[in-house]
Amino acid sequence: MNETQKIGNYRYRILALLMFATTINYFDRSIIGVLAPTLEKLFGWTNSDYSYIMISFKVAYALGMLSMGGLIDRLGTKKGYILSIGLWSFFGMLHALVRPGWSIIGFAAARFGLGFGESGNFPAAIKTTAEWFPKKDRAFATGLFNAATSVGAIAAPFVVGWIVHEDGKNWQIPFLITGALSAFWVFLWFRMYKKPEVHPKVTKEELAYINSDSEVENEDKLPWKAVAAKRQTWAFALAKVTDAVWWFYLFWGAKFLADTFGVNIHNIALPFFVIYIMADGGSILGGYLSGVFIKKGWTINKARKITLLICALIILPVAFVAITDNEWLAVFLIGLGAAGHQAWSANIFTLASDVFPKKATASVVGIGGMIGAVAGIVADALLGSVLDTAGNTGYFWAFLVAGSCYLIILGLVHLLMPKMTSLDENLNLIKN
Repeated sequence: MNETQKIGNYRYRILALLMFATTINYFDRSIIGVLAPTLEKLFGWTNSDYSYIMISFKVAYALGMLSMGGLIDRLGTKKGYILSIGLWSFFGMLHALVRPGWSIIGFAAARFGLGFGESGNFPAAIKTTAEWFPKKDRAFATGLFNAATSVGAIAAPFVVGWIVHEDGKNWQIPFLITGALSAFWVFLWFRMYKKPEVHPKVTKEELAYINSDSEVENEDKLPWKAVAAKRQTWAFALAKVTDAVWWFYLFWGAKFLADTFGVNIHNIALPFFVIYIMADGGSILGGYLSGVFIKKGWTINKARKITLLICALIILPVAFVAITDNEWLAVFLIGLGAAGHQAWSANIFTLASDVFPKKATASVVGIGGMIGAVAGIVADALLGSVLDTAGNTGYFWAFLVAGSCYLIILGLVHLLMPKMTSLDENLNLIKN
């Protein structure tokens, strides 16, 4: 009998549910990016029109991140997650009701509701990971469920290409699929989830392992303003500015490939598969790597930041995407950037649970997600405008920023949080 069997492994069933929820989340949000070239022709959108629809999603995501994180901390993971997935599923299906006469307003409204609901996924998932895994395993666990973002992004072009015709016929159907998947997930989550300390299927050995490097916390709620006042919160939030890069790949990637290389709805699946399978590998390896460093005896501060530095260096070649005339070289470079970003993201998410007590984790992740969404709003507005006025030159600047910003941001994060000292249940520094 191996060590895992002796300890128990119910925590991995909970992790599987996080992966399933995140897959649904990203399948839902990725559909419009895959359909973008087709919907632009069908509804007569400009690049600016499309950017307004994307901005609507991100405005709601920013507002949702600011409120849903705190709400999940107050409601608890079980109820908070159900609320989140219920909202995003309803508004995801609402896309199918949009008609040509009011397509921009209709899609913007549906995307707004979708963004607000989807904003709860990562605060809830990170909080769950903090509840169910010790610190030394959290980056790897986060890397696994974060990899599900790519599973959803990979599924979207295959499903869309299979169901939707080149003239746009059946475009509504992919938006409806997530409703059934979400209902099944809610059923599983409701039946399976309890906190580990009260779960009948968690052995005492597994519970001891989960809590092996965590402090016992009281049940007192922390006010949002207390979390927002911490320098460490804003170090995490600054690192989340890079969300704008990930959303650029997700929502503008198909348009870039269509505008530059003529890729259409029926041959986008393979490029997206390459990009997001590389992203999956990056997410898992990035989480695994920092865990290896910690097990070698490195401090959490050194392990996380060295891993982040490696990620930032891997991402640098993305700056050259817009100057290549080879489609598959461009796809490979975007895939490399996506892999580096997902490895970065797995470790950044873990910073929140490394430093903050479990009961504040969702609030911190929410604040960071809000900042990332605001960065995405600014990026969308600028890119849509530049593409309409200067053509594909806009992609050159977008990829240049996407490749170079991680190193700059890592330096600023280090200045804000040089030692990554943990905070106790009252948000005071823990003295070693």
